[in-house]
Amino acid sequence: IEGSDVKPGDAIVGLTSSGPHSNGYSLIRHILASNAQASATEIQALLAPTRIYVKSVHHLMKSVKPKAMVHITGGGLLDNVPRVLPDNTRAVIDSSTWAEPHIFNWLAQKGGIERQEMYRTFNCGLGYLVVVDAAHAEDCMTELTKAGESASVIGQIESWDGAGEPVTIV
Repeated sequence: IEGSDVKPGDAIVGLTSSGPHSNGYSLIRHILASNAQASATEIQALLAPTRIYVKSVHHLMKSVKPKAMVHITGGGLLDNVPRVLPDNTRAVIDSSTWAEPHIFNWLAQKGGIERQEMYRTFNCGLGYLVVVDAAHAEDCMTELTKAGESASVIGQIESWDGAGEPVTIV
């Protein structure tokens, strides 16, 4: 499921993360060492175990055929999503479609990190993405919810002429 069937009009479904997962911790350590006073809530969010999505995705695949799947690891949203995009396509993601956990806003503020760099470094609340035919997006979210996930349609695949970036977050 590497993305060769992805086409314009496909939906991108995002699964929430449990926090930064195991990415960006060199930067997080720098932020904590430099000036940031973290509350117990922030420390707890930084120590939350990385979510593993295999059981949920396995459940999904019994009824919905994903066209591509993306684990948001090092490189965040901006560097991981292009790995499954065929030529002449781009992902357009709407940042208003999921609730970004407080810890990411805290990191951005305390570290003076620009929004685009946050999207390049962290998952910003989305640990895993599934690309499906738009007609199957509701079924996808239903099955993921049954499997214990919080999922929402966060964007779509569009045609792309190569100008700009292959992932646009609005």
